[in-house]
Amino acid sequence: MKKVLLTILALLLLGGISAVYLYNYIQEFGQSAGHSDDQNQALTIILQKGDSANSVLTKLEKAGIVQQPLLAKLWLKLHPEYNRVKTGYYQFESGTKVQEIFLALSQGKVKQFSITLIEGLTLRQWFTAINANDMISNDIVNSKSLYESVVTSAESFCTNSYSSLEGCLLADTYFFDYKTKASDIIRRAYKSMQTVIDAQWTSRYLDTAYQTKYEMLIMASIIEKETAVESERDLISGVFDNRLKRNMRLQTDPTVIYGVGETFDGNLTRKHLRQKTPYNTYVIKGLPITPIAMAGEASIIAAAKPQLTDAVYFVAKGDGTHQFSETLAEHNAAVRKYQLRKGKE
Repeated sequence: MKKVLLTILALLLLGGISAVYLYNYIQEFGQSAGHSDDQNQALTIILQKGDSANSVLTKLEKAGIVQQPLLAKLWLKLHPEYNRVKTGYYQFESGTKVQEIFLALSQGKVKQFSITLIEGLTLRQWFTAINANDMISNDIVNSKSLYESVVTSAESFCTNSYSSLEGCLLADTYFFDYKTKASDIIRRAYKSMQTVIDAQWTSRYLDTAYQTKYEMLIMASIIEKETAVESERDLISGVFDNRLKRNMRLQTDPTVIYGVGETFDGNLTRKHLRQKTPYNTYVIKGLPITPIAMAGEASIIAAAKPQLTDAVYFVAKGDGTHQFSETLAEHNAAVRKYQLRKGKE
């Protein structure tokens, strides 16, 4: 009887040791590093609606990361907290531990993508950039319907009779999840612009020539196209503000080019300058009917706070900067120096 008891105790002890060993062995699976055949290649996991933790194991097995499917399933049984995974696009560096992978999947730590929507470009050019991004779901049918879905209030800074979102979106870098709708990114850019334009309208110089936020936005878009030199923005704004107050035509080339549209081939001619469009500021007085590009915050600030100056003219010097003049005679001399001379070189 004593021998039987000793045998049972020995078996129980052996079973206990085996169970502990097996438990630890299973747990070690979670701490194992996930390596595919190419150890330098990042692991991408895309989870869709209906995918489960077992679906993830299948994906890991196909990727060559899980070598022992049964062991993996046993490990998952011991960790029910990882059984609920969230949809999305995930990316992991080679060598990420299996437990870290499932922790991220269960917490929804999806990969963030980004798109930089550049100041000075048009709405059409932004659409092209968005459509070229495979991580974005393109749901934009046309610009008019998009305008109607974004500008929902008659009090909006962007309300206009042309159903145009041109200039009403803030140039910035936007982060998003996999397959975010393009219209959602546009709405975020619109809300970002609303925040900036409201703040700058409140703090603007009260003697500026514009009567509405939209007019100030039109001016910001012109400033954006006229210079990329930070130190010149508020001075150019001051020149245009002076011209508006003196009832002078703005005579700015970027508005003419925008009015010509897609047929513009890069060569601005006298014919273009005489062409009647609602954007040709050589022909019309005042501002064009809509902004001509997307503006960044710096140009909006410049439009809100133009520099106090007596200058009413400026000409490009050829190095990215401009020569500013107070009189037509000074301006003509600057044109001869920086433009006509350049044509003879």
